Amino acid sequence: MKIALFTDTFVPQVNGVARTLSRLVRYFDSHNIQYKIFAPEYVDDKDVYSEHIHYFTSFRFSPYPECRLAIPNVVKIRQQLQLFSPDLIHIATPFNIGLCGLHYSLKYHVPFVASYHTNFDQYLHHYGLSFMSNWIWQYHHWFYRHCKRIYAPSRPTKRHLEEKGFQDVEIWSRGVDCDLFSPGKNTASFREKYNLRKKYLFLYTGRVAPEKDIHVFSQLVERLPSPIKEQTQWVVVGDGPALPALKAKHGDSVCFTGYLDGDELAAVYAAADLLIFPSSTETFGNVVLESLASGTPAVVADKGGVIDIVEDQKTGFICKEKDAASFLKAIEEYVSASGAAKNSLQKNCRRYALQHSWNSIFSNLIADYEKVIHETANNNHKSA
Repeated sequence: MKIALFTDTFVPQVNGVARTLSRLVRYFDSHNIQYKIFAPEYVDDKDVYSEHIHYFTSFRFSPYPECRLAIPNVVKIRQQLQLFSPDLIHIATPFNIGLCGLHYSLKYHVPFVASYHTNFDQYLHHYGLSFMSNWIWQYHHWFYRHCKRIYAPSRPTKRHLEEKGFQDVEIWSRGVDCDLFSPGKNTASFREKYNLRKKYLFLYTGRVAPEKDIHVFSQLVERLPSPIKEQTQWVVVGDGPALPALKAKHGDSVCFTGYLDGDELAAVYAAADLLIFPSSTETFGNVVLESLASGTPAVVADKGGVIDIVEDQKTGFICKEKDAASFLKAIEEYVSASGAAKNSLQKNCRRYALQHSWNSIFSNLIADYEKVIHETANNNHKSA
């Protein structure tokens, strides 16, 4: 099987899409699946280059700089694909590089599938672009109209797409590395490094941006009742456009670490008592699953892909979206719970995460790739 992957975000960028695709590529390598990747150049980091990956000059995409607008070399792409002769094209993003994949698929009759990672329409109002919502959906319908599959990461996202009129939507869920993210990573070193001495550690990790409902997090820092506030250390892991304002407002009461990954990220998850994740725009919520793997319950909004991960009162708390009072109630409920109840939550989190290995998830994806290739070959044979 030969797969050509087109994406407008890839390593070394730090976001859920890039990390998922990087893991998929490692699965390709370990299972002898041939592939070519076409992606935007992010930094001059030669460590991420290989004979299978082709990077193109790019610039930041405002309002969402985690995707970059590339200037693809269409001649190079065509030459590489003609030499490679892919069985299937997988388009991860519908921007400049994704358009190149679409063009090649249609021109040379190679079936293509797409994965839907980001609810861009839900981001628009945060950047004064709500007027573009209808156009965004029209564009998506145009882009995906010849697609053999659209892979959604969660059931809520699948329903959202189907309600918008999309067909052939299947679930490609997400997994977690339960060796990396583990309760066993909870050592004293993280707290010592950042001089965190209070009893409770409440964590936010992810992009620090308006579309993540970061204003709700800010309200929680302000409004946490005094008896709990005096015992609580807030930690923010990540970066984004709302970070300077958040630092200016809460610099004395919040520890800001910047981006962390690997063992450092695993350590903060395991050290935390709760993940506070108010975003209502997630198609999945990778950070929530990483938190659960670390034995740390998550407090999440009742909208988006996160409700596919968290079971209320079992692996965390589901709160009314954008409602700080609802989140505060959940935090207070956790703090007042018995040690046995907290221990049960932690065990449930770990148990759930252990059922979601990347290998099984990628195996199911490859099986569907094969199904699409087979269906296309049969249809071509019938029409010949």
